[in-house]
Amino acid sequence: MLRVGLTGGLGSGKSTAARLFAAHGARVLSADAIARELMEPGQAVYAAIVARFGAGVVMADGRLDRGALARMAFAEGRVEELNAIVHPATIRRQAELSEEIFARDRSAVVMVESALIFETHYGGEAGWRSRFDKLILVTAPEEVKIARFVARCAGGDEISAARREELEGEARRRLAQQIPDEQKSALCDYVLANGGALTELEWQVDQLWPILKAAAE
Repeated sequence: MLRVGLTGGLGSGKSTAARLFAAHGARVLSADAIARELMEPGQAVYAAIVARFGAGVVMADGRLDRGALARMAFAEGRVEELNAIVHPATIRRQAELSEEIFARDRSAVVMVESALIFETHYGGEAGWRSRFDKLILVTAPEEVKIARFVARCAGGDEISAARREELEGEARRRLAQQIPDEQKSALCDYVLANGGALTELEWQVDQLWPILKAAAE
């Protein structure tokens, strides 16, 4: 068994790397997907967010308005309030799912894809060191990260210069909340450079996968 943390800043391409590892056989757990499930109506995390941030983050259908919540968290400096609700519950759920996988397959490689492995304060350094056997960082130049974020938000549509500037500013605010890649790389076992073509990332994943699989067995 091997517990791997896969991390990278906004727009680094860690989700693409996760898909490539999954194609090799890694059991990938997305921290974002787990958090989204926990933020659905009826969940304790949902109730805690509404109690903390108010009815203004709830849409007419009862679900959370993620855009409004993100604006409140990032633009109003309330990220830590939100993280204090979401992160502990997400980490607990990751551990539960990992144990379920290992119970079925002791030689599995379970890979948690998360942008905030190092940024979360819950459990401190001992927390993330105890949660993972290996850590992988996906990197890209900042301007590439920002461009990817803008493209993802645009969804293939043409956007105005004003909207582009707004999205670029939001990307920079989010990146400012994250530890620089230079610091993260010193804490990781492997670094995947993803500033170029997809084939370059594919080659790096292909080279690393046998090493991870051997460590799991």
